[in-house]
Amino acid sequence: MALRGPRVWLWRWRRNPLKRRADRVEAWVVLGVWLLTGVVGVLAGTAVSSSVEDGLARERAEWRPLVARLAERAPGTASENAHASRAEHVWATARWTAADGSEHSGQLRVPAGSATGAPVTVWTDPEGRQVTRPVTESQARVRASLIGGVSGLCAAVVPLGAGRGLRSRLERRRIDQWDAEWSRFGPMWRRMAG
Repeated sequence: MALRGPRVWLWRWRRNPLKRRADRVEAWVVLGVWLLTGVVGVLAGTAVSSSVEDGLARERAEWRPLVARLAERAPGTASENAHASRAEHVWATARWTAADGSEHSGQLRVPAGSATGAPVTVWTDPEGRQVTRPVTESQARVRASLIGGVSGLCAAVVPLGAGRGLRSRLERRRIDQWDAEWSRFGPMWRRMAG
């Protein structure tokens, strides 16, 4: 491992008679890696975010609420309060007819004690299969931004890791060159000192 002195701002770009070709190459590698990391991260994040937002917009456009009827009495007792809390909802089987006329059934959360045949809302895709309620536009923007941001960061790790590996190789090569030069000039120093 190389010994390092205090950090000097932009030292790779300063004039120095001791600067070698390897130092100049490393300066360009560092600059290139940072630029590539930024570009890759932004492009990947933007592409993923756009794709997620488009998919969620497609869901909002295609998924529709239908009225389903309970196929069984919901377990539990009915609440006196018309606005039952989420804790007072239970799973029950409901049936519905899709736009194409096909019959479907599935488990839905309904107020406890709901009677057989009670109407409940079910969200369906174009084929009539049960889906979750689509997210709103603002929820979609937040979700797309978060997923895009994480994807951009993950994509940016690739050029950053490759750059670190390349810099490590350059540093090892530079140390080997210094060792070779020291083995050539080291004996001359000993003669001068002795």
